[in-house]
Amino acid sequence: MSAPLRRRYVDGRHGQVHLRVAQPEASTGHRPLVCFHLSPVSGVVYERFLAEMGRDRLAVAPDTPGYGASDPPAVPPTIADYAQAMGDVLDALAIRECDIVGYHTGSKIAVALAIARPAAVRHLVLIGAPVYTHEELARMRAHLARNFEPTEDGAHLVDYWRAVLNWRGPGQTLGMIMQGFPDALRGAERRAWGHRAAFEWSHADHLPQVDQPVLVLNPRDDLWEYTPRAVACLKHGRVVNLPDWGHGFLDLHTAEVGRLVRRFVDHAELPEAGPA
Repeated sequence: MSAPLRRRYVDGRHGQVHLRVAQPEASTGHRPLVCFHLSPVSGVVYERFLAEMGRDRLAVAPDTPGYGASDPPAVPPTIADYAQAMGDVLDALAIRECDIVGYHTGSKIAVALAIARPAAVRHLVLIGAPVYTHEELARMRAHLARNFEPTEDGAHLVDYWRAVLNWRGPGQTLGMIMQGFPDALRGAERRAWGHRAAFEWSHADHLPQVDQPVLVLNPRDDLWEYTPRAVACLKHGRVVNLPDWGHGFLDLHTAEVGRLVRRFVDHAELPEAGPA
Protein backbone atom coordinates (compact mmCIF):
# COMPACT_ATOMS: atom_id res chain seq x y z
CA MET A 1 0.00 0.00 0.00
CA SER A 2 1.27 3.45 -0.89
CA ALA A 3 2.27 5.81 1.90
CA PRO A 4 0.14 8.93 2.43
CA LEU A 5 1.56 12.13 1.02
CA ARG A 6 1.88 15.12 3.32
CA ARG A 7 2.98 18.69 2.76
CA ARG A 8 4.99 20.89 5.09
CA TYR A 9 7.40 23.81 5.18
CA VAL A 10 10.87 24.24 6.66
CA ASP A 11 12.91 27.40 7.00
CA GLY A 12 15.91 27.96 4.75
CA ARG A 13 18.33 30.69 3.77
CA HIS A 14 15.92 32.10 1.15
CA GLY A 15 12.76 31.82 3.24
CA GLN A 16 10.37 28.91 3.51
CA VAL A 17 10.88 25.73 1.51
CA HIS A 18 7.82 23.68 0.59
CA LEU A 19 8.14 19.89 0.88
CA ARG A 20 6.14 16.85 -0.15
CA VAL A 21 6.77 14.03 2.29
CA ALA A 22 5.80 10.35 2.50
CA GLN A 23 6.96 7.85 5.10
CA PRO A 24 5.97 4.60 6.83
CA GLU A 25 4.34 4.62 10.25
CA ALA A 26 7.36 3.00 11.87
CA SER A 27 11.06 3.26 11.11
CA THR A 28 12.45 0.57 8.80
CA GLY A 29 16.15 1.41 8.98
CA HIS A 30 16.37 2.55 5.36
CA ARG A 31 18.07 5.84 4.59
CA PRO A 32 15.81 8.74 3.60
CA LEU A 33 15.40 9.45 -0.11
CA VAL A 34 15.44 13.11 -1.16
CA CYS A 35 14.26 14.06 -4.67
CA PHE A 36 15.14 17.22 -6.61
CA HIS A 37 12.87 18.21 -9.50
CA LEU A 38 13.57 19.54 -12.98
CA SER A 39 13.07 23.18 -14.00
CA PRO A 40 10.71 24.97 -14.20
CA VAL A 41 8.19 22.78 -12.35
CA SER A 42 8.18 21.54 -8.74
CA GLY A 43 8.19 18.45 -6.55
CA VAL A 44 4.74 17.64 -7.92
CA VAL A 45 6.47 15.41 -10.52
CA TYR A 46 7.45 13.03 -7.70
CA GLU A 47 4.10 12.61 -5.96
CA ARG A 48 3.35 9.01 -7.02
CA PHE A 49 7.00 8.04 -6.66
CA LEU A 50 7.12 9.47 -3.12
CA ALA A 51 4.06 7.45 -2.16
CA GLU A 52 5.77 4.32 -3.50
CA MET A 53 9.14 4.91 -1.86
CA GLY A 54 7.53 6.15 1.35
CA ARG A 55 6.29 2.63 2.06
CA ASP A 56 9.65 1.73 3.60
CA ARG A 57 11.58 5.00 4.12
CA LEU A 58 11.22 8.74 4.50
CA ALA A 59 10.81 10.15 0.98
CA VAL A 60 10.98 13.92 0.47
CA ALA A 61 10.66 16.21 -2.56
CA PRO A 62 11.40 19.90 -1.89
CA ASP A 63 10.37 22.67 -4.25
CA THR A 64 13.68 24.38 -5.01
CA PRO A 65 13.73 28.09 -4.07
CA GLY A 66 11.64 30.17 -6.45
CA TYR A 67 9.65 27.19 -7.76
CA GLY A 68 6.39 25.65 -6.67
CA ALA A 69 5.45 26.99 -3.26
CA SER A 70 8.99 27.77 -2.04
CA ASP A 71 10.10 31.34 -1.43
CA PRO A 72 12.47 32.74 -4.10
CA PRO A 73 16.06 33.91 -3.67
CA ALA A 74 16.65 37.65 -3.87
CA VAL A 75 18.98 37.25 -6.85
CA PRO A 76 19.43 34.57 -9.53
CA PRO A 77 21.08 31.54 -7.88
CA THR A 78 23.81 29.22 -9.08
CA ILE A 79 23.65 25.43 -8.87
CA ALA A 80 25.89 25.70 -5.79
CA ASP A 81 23.33 28.09 -4.24
CA TYR A 82 20.52 25.62 -4.90
CA ALA A 83 22.62 22.82 -3.39
CA GLN A 84 23.24 24.87 -0.25
CA ALA A 85 19.50 25.51 0.04
CA MET A 86 18.84 21.77 -0.25
CA GLY A 87 21.47 21.21 2.42
CA ASP A 88 19.36 23.47 4.63
CA VAL A 89 16.46 21.07 4.06
CA LEU A 90 18.57 18.11 5.22
CA ASP A 91 19.55 20.05 8.33
CA ALA A 92 15.97 21.13 9.07
CA LEU A 93 14.81 17.50 8.85
CA ALA A 94 17.83 16.25 10.86
CA ILE A 95 18.85 13.98 7.97
CA ARG A 96 22.45 12.90 8.52
CA GLU A 97 22.62 10.39 5.64
CA CYS A 98 20.43 10.05 2.58
CA ASP A 99 20.19 8.91 -1.00
CA ILE A 100 19.25 11.45 -3.66
CA VAL A 101 17.29 11.43 -6.91
CA GLY A 102 17.83 14.39 -9.24
CA TYR A 103 15.83 15.06 -12.42
CA HIS A 104 17.45 17.23 -15.16
CA THR A 105 18.34 20.49 -13.33
CA GLY A 106 17.83 18.49 -10.15
CA SER A 107 20.59 16.12 -11.26
CA LYS A 108 23.08 18.99 -11.17
CA ILE A 109 21.86 20.11 -7.75
CA ALA A 110 22.21 16.50 -6.57
CA VAL A 111 25.80 16.24 -7.81
CA ALA A 112 26.74 19.60 -6.27
CA LEU A 113 25.30 18.52 -2.92
CA ALA A 114 27.06 15.15 -3.10
CA ILE A 115 30.39 16.92 -3.64
CA ALA A 116 29.72 19.44 -0.85
CA ARG A 117 28.46 16.83 1.64
CA PRO A 118 30.14 13.53 0.82
CA ALA A 119 29.43 12.02 4.23
CA ALA A 120 25.71 12.80 4.01
CA VAL A 121 24.94 11.73 0.44
CA ARG A 122 25.42 7.98 -0.06
CA HIS A 123 23.97 7.22 -3.52
CA LEU A 124 22.89 9.33 -6.50
CA VAL A 125 20.16 8.49 -9.01
CA LEU A 126 20.27 11.01 -11.85
CA ILE A 127 17.42 11.26 -14.36
CA GLY A 128 19.25 12.81 -17.27
CA ALA A 129 22.87 13.95 -16.92
CA PRO A 130 23.58 15.86 -20.12
CA VAL A 131 27.04 16.62 -21.40
CA TYR A 132 26.90 19.26 -24.14
CA THR A 133 29.21 20.56 -26.83
CA HIS A 134 29.70 24.33 -26.92
CA GLU A 135 27.32 24.59 -29.88
CA GLU A 136 24.62 22.51 -28.18
CA LEU A 137 24.91 24.54 -25.00
CA ALA A 138 24.49 27.77 -26.95
CA ARG A 139 21.28 26.43 -28.53
CA MET A 140 19.96 25.33 -25.14
CA ARG A 141 20.62 28.74 -23.63
CA ALA A 142 18.89 30.50 -26.50
CA HIS A 143 15.85 28.26 -26.24
CA LEU A 144 15.38 27.69 -22.50
CA ALA A 145 17.23 30.44 -20.62
CA ARG A 146 15.35 33.37 -22.13
CA ASN A 147 12.79 35.44 -20.25
CA PHE A 148 9.20 34.22 -20.23
CA GLU A 149 7.15 37.18 -21.42
CA PRO A 150 3.37 37.00 -20.85
CA THR A 151 1.09 38.41 -23.55
CA GLU A 152 -2.30 40.02 -23.11
CA ASP A 153 -4.02 37.48 -25.34
CA GLY A 154 -2.53 34.53 -23.46
CA ALA A 155 -0.64 33.27 -26.52
CA HIS A 156 2.37 32.57 -24.29
CA LEU A 157 0.34 29.89 -22.52
CA VAL A 158 -0.46 28.13 -25.78
CA ASP A 159 3.15 28.40 -26.91
CA TYR A 160 4.42 26.78 -23.74
CA TRP A 161 1.72 24.10 -23.86
CA ARG A 162 2.81 23.19 -27.38
CA ALA A 163 6.44 23.09 -26.28
CA VAL A 164 5.57 20.69 -23.46
CA LEU A 165 3.57 18.49 -25.82
CA ASN A 166 6.56 18.32 -28.13
CA TRP A 167 8.32 16.20 -25.50
CA ARG A 168 5.27 14.27 -24.33
CA GLY A 169 6.37 10.85 -23.11
CA PRO A 170 4.92 7.48 -24.26
CA GLY A 171 1.60 7.00 -22.49
CA GLN A 172 1.71 10.39 -20.79
CA THR A 173 -1.84 11.72 -20.66
CA LEU A 174 -2.92 15.34 -20.89
CA GLY A 175 -4.03 15.07 -17.27
CA MET A 176 -0.54 14.06 -16.24
CA ILE A 177 0.93 17.01 -18.12
CA MET A 178 -1.59 19.37 -16.51
CA GLN A 179 -0.54 18.22 -13.05
CA GLY A 180 2.75 20.08 -13.39
CA PHE A 181 1.78 22.71 -15.97
CA PRO A 182 0.55 25.39 -13.51
CA ASP A 183 3.76 25.22 -11.45
CA ALA A 184 5.80 25.61 -14.64
CA LEU A 185 4.16 29.01 -15.13
CA ARG A 186 4.29 30.32 -11.56
CA GLY A 187 7.83 31.67 -11.50
CA ALA A 188 7.17 34.56 -13.93
CA GLU A 189 10.49 36.37 -14.43
CA ARG A 190 12.22 33.78 -12.20
CA ARG A 191 11.05 30.90 -14.36
CA ALA A 192 14.33 30.65 -16.32
CA TRP A 193 16.63 30.94 -13.29
CA GLY A 194 16.98 27.17 -12.91
CA HIS A 195 17.88 26.68 -16.56
CA ARG A 196 20.37 29.54 -16.48
CA ALA A 197 22.05 28.07 -13.42
CA ALA A 198 22.14 24.64 -15.04
CA PHE A 199 23.75 25.91 -18.22
CA GLU A 200 26.53 27.59 -16.21
CA TRP A 201 27.36 24.30 -14.45
CA SER A 202 28.84 21.31 -16.27
CA HIS A 203 28.40 17.61 -15.52
CA ALA A 204 31.63 17.01 -17.42
CA ASP A 205 33.49 19.16 -14.86
CA HIS A 206 31.79 17.91 -11.72
CA LEU A 207 30.79 14.25 -12.13
CA PRO A 208 34.46 13.14 -12.00
CA GLN A 209 34.58 14.60 -8.45
CA VAL A 210 31.78 12.30 -7.21
CA ASP A 211 33.04 9.32 -5.22
CA GLN A 212 29.59 7.97 -4.39
CA PRO A 213 27.89 5.31 -6.56
CA VAL A 214 25.85 6.90 -9.36
CA LEU A 215 22.98 5.43 -11.39
CA VAL A 216 22.04 7.56 -14.40
CA LEU A 217 18.61 6.83 -15.91
CA ASN A 218 18.21 8.02 -19.48
CA PRO A 219 14.58 8.00 -20.66
CA ARG A 220 13.85 9.11 -24.20
CA ASP A 221 13.17 12.77 -23.43
CA ASP A 222 14.82 16.04 -24.39
CA LEU A 223 18.15 14.96 -22.82
CA TRP A 224 18.21 11.49 -24.42
CA GLU A 225 20.89 12.44 -26.93
CA TYR A 226 23.25 14.12 -24.46
CA THR A 227 23.12 11.91 -21.36
CA PRO A 228 25.04 8.82 -22.62
CA ARG A 229 28.19 10.99 -22.78
CA ALA A 230 28.14 11.11 -18.97
CA VAL A 231 29.47 7.53 -18.81
CA ALA A 232 32.99 8.84 -19.44
CA CYS A 233 32.67 11.11 -16.38
CA LEU A 234 31.62 8.49 -13.82
CA LYS A 235 34.01 6.99 -11.30
CA HIS A 236 31.51 4.49 -9.89
CA GLY A 237 28.35 4.25 -11.91
CA ARG A 238 26.45 3.40 -15.04
CA VAL A 239 24.16 5.03 -17.58
CA VAL A 240 21.02 2.99 -18.24
CA ASN A 241 19.12 3.85 -21.42
CA LEU A 242 15.34 3.58 -21.17
CA PRO A 243 14.13 4.02 -24.76
CA ASP A 244 10.51 3.05 -24.03
CA TRP A 245 10.11 5.63 -21.27
CA GLY A 246 9.89 9.42 -21.46
CA HIS A 247 8.48 12.32 -19.48
CA GLY A 248 5.77 11.00 -17.19
CA PHE A 249 7.54 7.70 -16.52
CA LEU A 250 7.53 8.31 -12.76
CA ASP A 251 3.72 8.23 -12.91
CA LEU A 252 3.37 5.50 -15.53
CA HIS A 253 6.03 3.08 -14.27
CA THR A 254 6.17 3.95 -10.59
CA ALA A 255 6.64 0.43 -9.25
CA GLU A 256 9.33 -0.40 -11.81
CA VAL A 257 11.27 2.76 -10.97
CA GLY A 258 10.87 1.97 -7.30
CA ARG A 259 12.43 -1.46 -7.82
CA LEU A 260 15.34 0.03 -9.77
CA VAL A 261 16.02 2.63 -7.12
CA ARG A 262 15.67 0.24 -4.17
CA ARG A 263 18.05 -2.31 -5.70
CA PHE A 264 20.60 0.41 -6.27
CA VAL A 265 20.44 2.39 -3.01
CA ASP A 266 19.79 -0.60 -0.72
CA HIS A 267 21.83 -3.34 -2.38
CA ALA A 268 24.29 -1.53 -4.70
CA GLU A 269 22.85 -3.34 -7.75
CA LEU A 270 23.50 -1.55 -11.01
CA PRO A 271 21.12 -2.73 -13.77
CA GLU A 272 22.60 -3.59 -17.13
CA ALA A 273 19.84 -1.92 -19.18
CA GLY A 274 16.13 -1.29 -19.16
CA PRO A 275 13.60 -1.42 -16.31
CA ALA A 276 13.67 -4.26 -13.80
